[in-house]
Amino acid sequence: MSNFEYLLSPIDKIKGVGKKTLSSFNKKKIFTIFDLLWHLPISKIETADDTEVNDLQVGKNYSIKVTPIKYNFPRIRNLPNRVICEKSGVKLDCIFFNSYEGYIRKLLPLNEEVIIHGKANNFRNKFQFVNPTSKNTNNLNIINDDRKYSLSDGLTLNKYNLILNNVLQNLPNLDEWLPLSVSNLFDNVTWKECVIKIHQEEIRKIRNTKYFKRLVFDEIFANFLLSSNIRSKIKKIKKKNKIINLQHQNKIISNLKFKLTIDQISSLKNINKDMSSNEKMFRLLQGDVGSGKTIVSVIAALNAVKSGYQVAMMAPTEILAIQHYKFILENFNSYCNTEILTGKTEYKKRQKILNDLSNNKINILVGTHSLFQEKITYSNLGFIIIDEQHKFGVSQRKKLSDKGGKDCDVLVMSATPIPRTMMMTIYGDMDISLIKSKPKYRQPIKTYSKNESKINDVVNFIKNEIKKKNQVFWVCPLIKESNKIDHQSTTEKYKYLSKIFKNKVDIVHGSMSKEEKDKVLNRFNDRKIDILVSTTVIEVGIDFPNANVIVIENSNKYGLSQLHQLRGRVGRGNKESSCILMFKTGLSENARKRITILKNTNDGFKIAEEDLKIRGYGDILGFKQSGLKKYNLADPIQHEDLFNIAEKEIKKIEKNKIKTKNFNNLLKLYDKVSIINEII
Repeated sequence: MSNFEYLLSPIDKIKGVGKKTLSSFNKKKIFTIFDLLWHLPISKIETADDTEVNDLQVGKNYSIKVTPIKYNFPRIRNLPNRVICEKSGVKLDCIFFNSYEGYIRKLLPLNEEVIIHGKANNFRNKFQFVNPTSKNTNNLNIINDDRKYSLSDGLTLNKYNLILNNVLQNLPNLDEWLPLSVSNLFDNVTWKECVIKIHQEEIRKIRNTKYFKRLVFDEIFANFLLSSNIRSKIKKIKKKNKIINLQHQNKIISNLKFKLTIDQISSLKNINKDMSSNEKMFRLLQGDVGSGKTIVSVIAALNAVKSGYQVAMMAPTEILAIQHYKFILENFNSYCNTEILTGKTEYKKRQKILNDLSNNKINILVGTHSLFQEKITYSNLGFIIIDEQHKFGVSQRKKLSDKGGKDCDVLVMSATPIPRTMMMTIYGDMDISLIKSKPKYRQPIKTYSKNESKINDVVNFIKNEIKKKNQVFWVCPLIKESNKIDHQSTTEKYKYLSKIFKNKVDIVHGSMSKEEKDKVLNRFNDRKIDILVSTTVIEVGIDFPNANVIVIENSNKYGLSQLHQLRGRVGRGNKESSCILMFKTGLSENARKRITILKNTNDGFKIAEEDLKIRGYGDILGFKQSGLKKYNLADPIQHEDLFNIAEKEIKKIEKNKIKTKNFNNLLKLYDKVSIINEII
C-alpha cells in the first residue's frame, strides 16, 4: 500500500475499528484516516494523575480513578442516566444525557476500577461528572492521554487515543510539495512533524505555531492549485473567436439614458477581450447591489448576437427573468429577437419558442433553470449569462458551460460582495471583473435606526413617502406569531398596517405558492399597492425602481451581508431612498456594531469584510453552498497573509509553467484530484 493509499484508506482499515466504532466515527464525519488527522483536541485534562474527591474544584477538568457501584437507568423519557461511583469511600455521580444504556455499561463496568475524564460539577452537595469519558486503569501509558476530543456515543477516550496513536505512529514520510521559498517560512518543518505536533496540544494553544500555520498553508495551496488547474484546462479549450463590432457597441451605449461608469466600461472591455480570443471565457462579473451589472451583461450579449451567436440568460427566479426580458424588450428590441421561457409558458407558445430556437430565429432566450434542459436545442449558442443568486459550485458552473459546447463563453454575475480572500477560494477557477462604483444617478441610501417603541414615527414617515408617490417594503422575520421567539410576524404586521393604510398593503412570504407570490409582486410592480409586507424572500435580486423605502423589523437578528442585500432592494431609481432598521431594547454588542456599520457605509465590499470578521468563515450569506469543501483549518480572515502568499506562488507557477508530481500528490492527499477529474 502506498503512502497516499494508507492516508486515504477507510477508517475501518485500522485495527480495532469494527462496525460499531465505524458508525461512531462516521457520526463525526470521520470516514478516512486522513479525516481523523483533522479532528483536533478541544481541551486538555487538568492533570493526568489520580485526584482525590476532596481536591476537586468545580468547573475544572480532571482524571480520577473511581469504581462504578450502581446503575440508575430511569424509564421516564428525558431523565438522564446515572452511574453511582465510589472513590476512597466517597460517592460521586456520572450523569449521561442522550447516551444508550449499552454504551454506559461498556464505558463504566460495575466493580471495575476505571479512570474517568471530565469537568467536575457539584449538585446537591455531591460531585458529579456530566458525559465523562473513561479508560481502564491498566492502560496508563498511552501517548496524548491527557488530550480531550469531541466524541460521539460508542467512542471512549481510551479507545480513541489507541486508534489515533496507531495512526500517528504509522504516518508516512512524504516528499515535500512546498516550494523552498515557502517551506523556509515555516522553518522547513515537514508535513508529518506538523500533524503529530497539532495533536500534542489543545487547539487554542497550537494555532499560532509554525506547525499549525504550515498545515493551514497546505490547505490553501491545494485549493488554489485546484483552481489553477481548472483555469488551465478551460483555456486549453480552443474556440472560434467572436468578432466584436465596436461601432455597433458604441451606438448601443450612446442611446442609453445614462453614462456607463469606469468600472462598467472596464468590465465590458475584459469581456470583449475574452469573447474575441480563441480561449473559452469563464468570467465572474462581481458587483455590489445596484452597481449596474445587468446592463454590462446585456451589451455583451448584443455583441455576441451581432457576431452571429445565440445567448441564454438564466435568472434565479421567474419574476427576475421577466424583469430581464422586459428590460431587453423595451430598450434593445431593434438589436435582437428576444423570448422568455418559464414554467408558466403555455404549451403552444413553448413549442413555438423551441422550434424558433433550433432554427436560429431567436437571438436571446431569457429564463430560469429550464434553459438548460436536455429537450432544449440551440442552433448556435455562443454566450451564457448566469445571474448567480444560486451560488453555483465549481462543478455546476462547468456543467452549465458544457451545454453550449466548446465555442460557448460563460459570464456569471454575483450581487453578493465578497472579501478578496473568500473570492480567491470560491471563484478561483474564474477570471474576475469587479464593479465597485455605482451609476452617478443613483443616490446613496440613507440608513436610520429606530427602537420599535418609536413605530408611530416610522408610520408618519411612511405616510409622507406615499404622498410623494413612493412605495415601501416592510420586512419581518417570521410568517406567523411565535410564542417562543419574540419577532414581529408578517401576518400580524400586515393586519396592523392594513388598518392604517386601507387597500394599500399586501403580503408575500415563503409559504405562498410561486403563482401567489408573482401575483402580489406584479401588483406591487404595477403600483396597485403602496406597501409590501414581506419576509426575506424579496432579498433575491428583485428590481422595483419606485420602491424608495425599506423598513426592516428586528434588524439586530440579521447578519450584515443580509441586511445590505435587503437594503439594496431600494435605491434602484434616481430618487433619494431610505432604509429604517428597527430593533428591540437590549441590543448585544455585535448587533449594535452591525447597525452602526450599516449606517456609516453603503460599500458592500467593506460590509462583507466586517461581516466576515463578526460571523466568521462559512456563515457569510450563501458561502456554505460554494461547491468547495470547507477548510478544516484555514480561515480567510485569520490567515489572510497565508492566502496572499499562496496567491503569489500560484502566479509564479502559472507564469513559469511549473509542474511537479509533488503538486499532484498534494491535490491527491487533500482529495481534490477527484474534483478536477469530475469537472474537466
